[in-house]
Amino acid sequence: MVRYVHHQLMTVVEVGAAVAVSAPVAFGVRGLPQLDSAKVAALLYLAGASAFFGLLAVSTRLNWLGGEKGDFESAVPLTAPEAILPSPRKSLLRSFDVAFVVIVTLPSLAFGLLWSPWGIGWLVFFVPERIVKGVYALLWERRHDVLLWRGSVAEQPLGKGQFLYSSPRTAMPG
Repeated sequence: MVRYVHHQLMTVVEVGAAVAVSAPVAFGVRGLPQLDSAKVAALLYLAGASAFFGLLAVSTRLNWLGGEKGDFESAVPLTAPEAILPSPRKSLLRSFDVAFVVIVTLPSLAFGLLWSPWGIGWLVFFVPERIVKGVYALLWERRHDVLLWRGSVAEQPLGKGQFLYSSPRTAMPG
């Protein structure tokens, strides 16, 4: 079980780790890229499109658009949260996915080494979308006075990646 907000915002850290590995290698081999306004504009467009798709995903119930609003609203209460919920620190640690870092680092290195050092910029696509989703989920939690959890619980078999909620007062400290 991880808190949904932690899951979304930890992606920013994971992408940062991928950039921390990819950028020095790409810049060391290919040199520092020239400031090119067309490439900067393309990265800004990519970031804007990512933010738009993130907003679209959390504000719609349409599954084919990745709509998560319906998932939030159909979340079920977590039974016995004191026994199941991880501490906030454990939730953050569980949210960090090393496999995702590797999966995004390898294409970044390939793009940065084979095409251009600007190739690592494709990682910008992940950040705005996840920030929008994380902020929306945080606002949703505050509006409903609950904490939204993602994961599976053996006692509540709703399926993998189910959404559950608990009271903020039952979350374990530390």
